[in-house]
Amino acid sequence: MILFVCIFFTPVITSGSFTYQENLDSEIISVNPNGFVWPLPGYTRISSYFGKRVSPTSGASSSHSGIDIPAPEGTKFIAVADGTITFTQFLGAGGYTITLSFDNYRVTYCHCSPNYIVKVGDTVKQGQVIGHVGPKYVYGVKGNQYSDSSGKPTNGATTGTHLHLGIRIDGKYQNPLNFF
Repeated sequence: MILFVCIFFTPVITSGSFTYQENLDSEIISVNPNGFVWPLPGYTRISSYFGKRVSPTSGASSSHSGIDIPAPEGTKFIAVADGTITFTQFLGAGGYTITLSFDNYRVTYCHCSPNYIVKVGDTVKQGQVIGHVGPKYVYGVKGNQYSDSSGKPTNGATTGTHLHLGIRIDGKYQNPLNFF
């Protein structure tokens, strides 16, 4: 018996960006002129922008250090660039968090699923699936001080399922939209 395995890589050059198809439920991933890819293919709405805001829930900051991209629990998210996973733990208001590091950048993905598919020390490629959007509620997390109005413990300071994306350069938070 002969078995053929096909991997498709279809490059397309369009106005200074490089687009390719990867095995991510047939989504198209675009590398923008800054060299980054959008972390949640197929989900582009932003529910909370970088900077000053009204805190959406108790414990959430009024100075938002990233952007929030709403998506259903279990939605795959990808590495915005090649790098190394340097953190995978529950992190206070960010809930379950993954940090991707490269050069002087630290990219944080917050409110993730606690069922991590990467671990600290993993080297990942741009466009690689590194996690899933987590649930709103998490139980049994030692030290979790966050809950909703009904008292149920939440995945950090959150009102619903979404990916919070933060980007730091040399430790200083930047507006992620400057990179996309």
